[in-house]
Amino acid sequence: MYTEDFIPTVLGDIARKNAALRGRDIAVHFEGRETTFADFDRHTNQVANGLTAMGIEPQTHIAYLGKNSDFYFELFYGAAKARVILAPVNWRLAPPEIAYIVNDCEAQVLFVGPEFVDAVKNFAHEFKSVRVIIATEGATPEYTDYSAWRDSQSDAVPVRQAREEDVAIQLYTSGTTGHPKGAMLTNHNLLGMRERDPSDMREWNKASPEDVWLVSMPVFHIGGSGVLVWASYNGGRIVITREFNPMSILDDFVQHRVSKLFLVPAALQFIVRLPQARQVDYSRLKFIMYGASPIPLDLLRECMDVFKCGFVQMYGMTETTGTIVALEPEDHTPEGSQRMRSAGKPLAGVEIAILDGEGKPLPVGQVGEIATRSLANMKGYWNLPEASKRTMTEDGWLRTGDAGYLDEDGYVYVHDRVKDMIISGAENIYPAEVESAIFGHPAIAEVAVIGVPDDKWGESVKAVVVLKEGVDASPDEIIAFARTRIAGYKAPRTVDFIEALPRNPSGKILKRELREPYWAGKDRRVN
Repeated sequence: MYTEDFIPTVLGDIARKNAALRGRDIAVHFEGRETTFADFDRHTNQVANGLTAMGIEPQTHIAYLGKNSDFYFELFYGAAKARVILAPVNWRLAPPEIAYIVNDCEAQVLFVGPEFVDAVKNFAHEFKSVRVIIATEGATPEYTDYSAWRDSQSDAVPVRQAREEDVAIQLYTSGTTGHPKGAMLTNHNLLGMRERDPSDMREWNKASPEDVWLVSMPVFHIGGSGVLVWASYNGGRIVITREFNPMSILDDFVQHRVSKLFLVPAALQFIVRLPQARQVDYSRLKFIMYGASPIPLDLLRECMDVFKCGFVQMYGMTETTGTIVALEPEDHTPEGSQRMRSAGKPLAGVEIAILDGEGKPLPVGQVGEIATRSLANMKGYWNLPEASKRTMTEDGWLRTGDAGYLDEDGYVYVHDRVKDMIISGAENIYPAEVESAIFGHPAIAEVAVIGVPDDKWGESVKAVVVLKEGVDASPDEIIAFARTRIAGYKAPRTVDFIEALPRNPSGKILKRELREPYWAGKDRRVN
């Protein structure tokens, strides 16, 4: 039944195909633990059957709070086999934010990594729908051990038959109103773009059994979970790191002879600046894919000199199941070029349009909102029909919230953001959420949060504050206050004080005017 030409249409097909064709080969390596393709298929059957035995109904949710792990990979595919939706939670969030996501998706089972077991004990009472909590790396007096739970289940082929339209994973994105939104991604979203003839795909975009993929981006991002699907699609070996660590990644290059990986530019900078970086053998490395922000030309030159591989810039978002536009290796040059200022060209099967305020297409060279249409566009936001309608049109277009334009050769240039979202170190941060956290400080009369250029993180969060009359507060005090209410990475890194916030006649804060001094001299307002 399974041949190399077999095209998987649901995640379970990938596990079954790889088990049939290369069962004894190593599928995944994690901290010394290796799992063959045959065992991975068997383990994911056990997860599926275990969830079914617990009474988890099709298209309801389980959640995962933990760092990267081979067990998360099993949960991802095992849940999909049972037609259950997995919602990985950003472990960098504060407890109230974590509880919001777990409750919003109505998770019935929560799988918790070892770093967060003690923390969860302190706020588990806030979970409204969770019936069972399972610890992924060793039992505790309160929680069952994942391995013991998994291994007590049948490894027979699950009775449930997954469907292409099933939601397989729900990834949460920061929300403009202060609450994150759950983007529902189906099997078809994850795999539909890969169903084309392989000859239609570029070398960097192909999945090969000969490849060794390094996955170090967090799995609560599409850059982590999406790469797991991409890498496993045709049997590539996957090396998973618990979290990003520059030194351990250099060791992985040596030990596992990594051939492909995805990183954000800030992570590349950390690696390439290590003294040992120039002593490592990268002869096996074919391509480094990077995204979330453009790469500074000086950093690109440094990386090209050290890694001596192809580089691919990727543009996309959670709602598009990741990459929809790519700047190919041949468009990367040490000298720099006009095209290197672009995000690249749409992938095969992806349509890009530039829309005006009324949703009408704009001609080449004119700036408007970037919209996209492809099989990868999400099903919608969980339990948010109005937000889904605002983002997705009836004829299949998805509004990205980014402002940009197309050139005559079809290259996409990202000029600014229609929304106020800040991207710092690949994390999406919405000013409204940060402003809400800061505003409760007793010394603050008004606050506006903006993104400013940052050489390391792409952008960083700045709070512009108006103090109450006769009251004083220091930047450190305000930053510390924010950190008690939201995740540390969302808190402002700097605080400026002004007499009054600029507003238009209707009273709306003019954030573009606030941003202007910090972005002066830059020809685009994203970094």
